[in-house]
Amino acid sequence: MSFFSKIVEYGHLVRFSHSLFAMPFALGSMWVAANGFRGMSPGEIFRLVILIVLCMVTARNTSMSFNRLVDAKMDAENPRTAKRHLVTGKLSKRSVAGFVAVNAILFCALAWMLNPLAGICSLPVIAALCFYSYWKRFSWLCHWYLGLAIGMSPLGAWIAVRGEFAAFPIFLMFILMLWMGGFDIIYATQDEEIDRKMGLHSVPARFGRRKALQIALASHLMMLALSFAFGLYWKMGIAWWSVFGLMAAAIAYIHLFRRSDDLDAMNRDFFLANVGISLLVMLGLLAWIFLGGDADALR
Repeated sequence: MSFFSKIVEYGHLVRFSHSLFAMPFALGSMWVAANGFRGMSPGEIFRLVILIVLCMVTARNTSMSFNRLVDAKMDAENPRTAKRHLVTGKLSKRSVAGFVAVNAILFCALAWMLNPLAGICSLPVIAALCFYSYWKRFSWLCHWYLGLAIGMSPLGAWIAVRGEFAAFPIFLMFILMLWMGGFDIIYATQDEEIDRKMGLHSVPARFGRRKALQIALASHLMMLALSFAFGLYWKMGIAWWSVFGLMAAAIAYIHLFRRSDDLDAMNRDFFLANVGISLLVMLGLLAWIFLGGDADALR
């Protein structure tokens, strides 16, 4: 296998296209934290953006490839995942373990290049991201743990810029947690029977498909409620309320008005909704700063 082909296979291994779920949240948070990069030189902006994007990529590479390693035996028993790289032998466990280690080291090094707090947080963050792989073995709350792990991205981007914690990105973290948790429940409906057979914990395996979809809707409604509170508390203005309206419309369509019960179509629709809502949130945050919002006034 050529070097380029191997890079492509690692991209498929970690499902690189799914980076679109959290990346816009992180970039929007970065934009607000940096106050639209006001007063920063092009060189400073370039360095900051590149480091944050690389941190996002290496952190996700670490967690996804670690998940593939620890789930390899279960993937072999599941028809949906039986063609994954470690099951088919397309990539070896040794090479994937090396990929995990390299990305984890790079993530920690890049975080230290940003600021001391980002560096201090890097090891706990990597541990939290990798621990997701075990949650399905003991708790059906695994979907929201995954959401929380992904949701750390806007908080991490804020810390990368400002070197401090703040309520603003923590709100964004929980918005993303509820959104992704609901999406992951819907995604898990594909594995309801096999999860039950293997003794794994998921909302569909525990409560059944119909109840699981109702729980996913409840998670998304809580996400909307938190988004509404977010806009009110920080007086986000017309840009945010436009985004909120489009998010509500997307959730209403997916959960209430779509006519197909086909699971593949449902997951495809939610993939597109994931990307769309993440981009909408980013655009709402960018527009807020562009229209005069001031991150220095946030508390």
